[in-house]
Amino acid sequence: MKTFTYEKPATPEAAVRDAGTTGARFIAGGTNLLDLMKLQVETPDTLVDISRLDLAKIEEREDGGLTIGALVPNSDLAADRRVVAKYEVLSRALLAGASGQLRNKASTGGNMLQRTRCYYFYDTAAACNKREPGSGCSAIGGFNRILAVLGTSEQCIATHPSDMAVAMRALDATIVTLKADGDRRRISVHEFYRLPGATPEIETVLETGELITHIELPAPPKGKQAYRKVRDRASYAFALVSVAAVVEVQDGVIASASLAFGGLGPMPWRNPAVEAALVGKAPSDEAFEAAATALLADAKGYGSNDFKIPLARRTLIATLRTVTGA
Repeated sequence: MKTFTYEKPATPEAAVRDAGTTGARFIAGGTNLLDLMKLQVETPDTLVDISRLDLAKIEEREDGGLTIGALVPNSDLAADRRVVAKYEVLSRALLAGASGQLRNKASTGGNMLQRTRCYYFYDTAAACNKREPGSGCSAIGGFNRILAVLGTSEQCIATHPSDMAVAMRALDATIVTLKADGDRRRISVHEFYRLPGATPEIETVLETGELITHIELPAPPKGKQAYRKVRDRASYAFALVSVAAVVEVQDGVIASASLAFGGLGPMPWRNPAVEAALVGKAPSDEAFEAAATALLADAKGYGSNDFKIPLARRTLIATLRTVTGA
């Protein structure tokens, strides 16, 4: 076992000071980090326990939206009456993830930051550029059934595993952080994650010691919401393909559409071309096929995961039929 220093700050400001050095990690619910530490995939020098900070509230905003504390448990967020009534896609995404016990412990901020479940990332005997930059990628040419077909690079084809983050991207959430120097910033979820490129080990735009304190949801969107998840078994499995959809139909025409996807890319995936293919069109299989074609225009399978491309097409079309009544 690798020894580490344990800090228990009383305030967010103290937490970011404690985590301001390389080798420090925040821990809240620990549902992902503890597993990684047991396998020595991650070996932090310092653990900064933020679980007792006052960041576990869900509050209404003047614009009709919600501010969600980073330490709100996934179970509490999924069951909140305001989330169930106004952000159904988020509630359904949360309930589609993990088990009840894990949802009781997992935090909102931690869920956004959970790391890939790529087999080779977890196997320290395998080559993984995300775990050890420059070592190679065993997934390319290996068993890659659950891995990405969009946004990949020659360095990494891992997927982002979060269901909740997919719904957050469809809802245009904003992530609020506190930096190690005490400054705060607000980051659109669209700008929060990074593609792997040549540096797959850098997954977000967060700086060293920067702490997620809240997530802001804008006013509830118009239209019907749905979250569809396709997986290997009915529960406790990560998505092969998932779709978070918010679609408004007016006078027989799609007036607005917001679509995000899980299981396909290294981040919760969203492509404006997919929505552009739908807006202004009457709900129909022809329009839905055009949206699926836009989504998968740059898709690339790596052998074991080739099936994801036709599966994503079928899943998107089925979801669009549900939310439009077509």
